Order: sequence, then structure tokens, then C-alpha cells
Amino acid sequence: MRETRYDLAVLPWGATEAHNYHLPYGTDNVQCERLATEAARLAWDRGAGIVVLPTIPFGVNTGQADIRLCVNMNPSTQALVLRDVVASLEGQGVPRLVLFNGHGGNDFRQMIRELQPRTKVFLCTLNWWQVLDPRAYFADLGDHAGELETSVMLHLVPDAVLPLAEAGEGQAKTPRIQAFREGWAWTPRQWTQVTADTGIGNPAAATAEKGAAYVAALAARIGEFFVELAQLDPANMYE
Repeated sequence: MRETRYDLAVLPWGATEAHNYHLPYGTDNVQCERLATEAARLAWDRGAGIVVLPTIPFGVNTGQADIRLCVNMNPSTQALVLRDVVASLEGQGVPRLVLFNGHGGNDFRQMIRELQPRTKVFLCTLNWWQVLDPRAYFADLGDHAGELETSVMLHLVPDAVLPLAEAGEGQAKTPRIQAFREGWAWTPRQWTQVTADTGIGNPAAATAEKGAAYVAALAARIGEFFVELAQLDPANMYE
């Protein structure tokens, strides 16, 4: 550690929440840690001085408070944790940090807007499931414990996935108000009002092979981003 130059740190940030009946509560943590690590390995092999920090396993789960063992960390708490992590990195000369988000309920953009003027560490965030168009890999586009997440988990940790025959169908109710259905108005989803099995999207067509192809493409693209970011001069970002 003393002899290595770190141009970039990556902080995976997940959640502890139910994922239908067949995936573990730590699904978001497994996914963001494994994906961040593989992307970082590819970037390291290309000369980037990069380190992946331990995953933070709790996210914003206020909409799942009535589901046993879903653990919530409020955004205000996340902001304090992030502040302390950034202060540590700044004091040790690490110049860039990527928040590698693994949970849809986490949103770090406003925290970064508030913290960036107070630190020399360059801050940014990414949501791994938005990196690629999932339609090239999956038929069912449900966003929670469906075909995509189940395929990824079957590839990464197959022993942690129960037989798909034990999974719920992931049927989700839609909002009564058109503006919420179309997405231009927003309110948090109260999970048990939306889905009976906590899934949104049917995992029946998931396979490890689909997951492997998706993860490989995902890691390659994120790894390329890490290489570029490790070389970035924040004072000269635009062309």
C-alpha cells in the first residue's frame, strides 16, 4: 500500500433487502462488489492505479420498512458516511472517488453536489444497471429480482440462488395516476402495495449464460471508464 500510487478509489454501495423468494437479501451488495472488482481488475491491467474499497451494505429502504430484515439507511446518514470516507481519502492523497451504486433507492447526486465544493477529491457516481441497454440481453425488463438480476446472480454466485421454481412471478401493480405511470411525476414505491413477492419482473427466463455475457460486457465498459477517469484532469474535463 505504501508503494502503490492510487489515482482512483471505487466505493461499492448496496442495500440489504428482499429480492423475491429466490435471491438473497445481499443481492445488491454481491452484484456491485463483484462488478466493481472485475471492472477495476481490467483497468488495473491497463495501468490504472485503482483500489476498490469495502462495500457499504445498507441503502435507502424507507419503502420496505414493513418487510422483515430490510435494513434502511437514510440519505442524511449516507451523506455523513460519504463525508467521512472522502475526508479520509483526501488526507491520504487519493484524488478521485467513484460511488459504484448497486441499489435503485440510493441517489448520491445531491450529496455530491453538496460535498464537491468542500473537497479536493473528484467525486462521481454510476448505477451499474444503466451502463448497457438490457434489451440486447434480456426479454423481461423488470427492475427488481427479475431476469436481469437473477441471470447476473446465477453467473456470479449460483450457490446463493434458489431453484427458479421457488421464485414468485414478480408481478407488479401500476400506479392509478397517469403521471406516475409515465414517470414525469414521482413518489417512492411502497413495496408491499406494489408486489406480493417483492420482485418486479419475472425471473423465469434467467440463465447463467445470459448473466455471463452481460457481466463481461458491463465490466469491459466500466473498466474503460475507470481507465479514462484515472487519467482525467478535473480542471480540463470538457472539449
